[in-house]
Amino acid sequence: MKYYIIAGEASGDLHASNLMRELKAMDAHAQFRCWGGDLMKAQGADLVKHYRELAFMGFTEVLMNIRTIFKNINHCKKDISEFNPDVVILVDYPGFNLRIAEFAKEKGFKVFYYISPQVWAWKQSRVHKIKQIVDRMFVILPFEEDFYKKFNYKVDFVGHPLLDAVESRSKFGSPFADFAKKNNLDDKSIVALLPGSRMQEISTMLPLMLNIKKNFPEQQFVIAGAPSIPLSFYEKMIKGFDAKIIFNQTYDLLRYAQAAMVTSGTATLETSLFNVPEVVCYKGSSISFFIAQKLVKVKYISLVNLIMDREIVKELIQSELNESNLKDELEKLLHDNTYREAMLENFSVLRSKLGGIGASEKTARLMIGYLSEK
Repeated sequence: MKYYIIAGEASGDLHASNLMRELKAMDAHAQFRCWGGDLMKAQGADLVKHYRELAFMGFTEVLMNIRTIFKNINHCKKDISEFNPDVVILVDYPGFNLRIAEFAKEKGFKVFYYISPQVWAWKQSRVHKIKQIVDRMFVILPFEEDFYKKFNYKVDFVGHPLLDAVESRSKFGSPFADFAKKNNLDDKSIVALLPGSRMQEISTMLPLMLNIKKNFPEQQFVIAGAPSIPLSFYEKMIKGFDAKIIFNQTYDLLRYAQAAMVTSGTATLETSLFNVPEVVCYKGSSISFFIAQKLVKVKYISLVNLIMDREIVKELIQSELNESNLKDELEKLLHDNTYREAMLENFSVLRSKLGGIGASEKTARLMIGYLSEK
């Protein structure tokens, strides 16, 4: 069968590539064309456009790049028609993908959605549209199945694909001595800095994280570089600070970190699955945050707290994200054993809620089954 897959971010590239691997194992004649990244390309897909060309963050940034976004949408529609796939598989990235879903459905293509848009957070009315334009929805968060049920829309809860990725890396990652030598690290305990994957958010988050290094001389600060961001961008930002940067080794970094400062997003969940006590950081433009406050209907910004439906990791947002608060929270994460142990116990509960390993295989099997139905 012919599969057209669209992922617009690094996490989508990861999960889509694992899904492709499982689809290939079950479909010997699988052909893939995609919008995504290097991992999807490595699975044999013809890569139309890399996600680094698609990443625009926040309301104001989207408005500034609206012409480019619509140009990409039109290009994608034309390319789908020419490829004529058996199914269009959309991976998260709702601003783009929901428009493509509507087009694909109108043209008679089967539409599958893997990793639901966060309609439970804002604009819940979009569910009515999704029911019309998406043939099958595969969700990865445990509360999403019940959410969609309220709208009389049956979805498949497949578990979270991060469990597979984390388990694999936990077993087969490099020993610490090799990791440290490879990256010119010393034997101090590690504080991992995960400041995001887009230039806009890194420019805001990373200086705040670096500014408190002077208060923690016994730790080394190590930055997880986003694969789509050039090294030169980080080098300018860390000049004058005692910090190291590594690329394409985030999971190895988390294996050995004692604590982490993490920008809101999928990374908050990844960090918790590696049992690293963390503080969640977020600061956006004043306009974007004001609009978000009016629209968003969730109590928390981190996936960890959303899944647990209570605050188990501290969220420092907007004005609360300052040097003093960040220093105090990191101090607790590193040195308050009672605080650390309580967080780690909650991480264990969180893991049990996520549905177990095998999400990619389960999703691929369901998809092929649905495609085989008349």
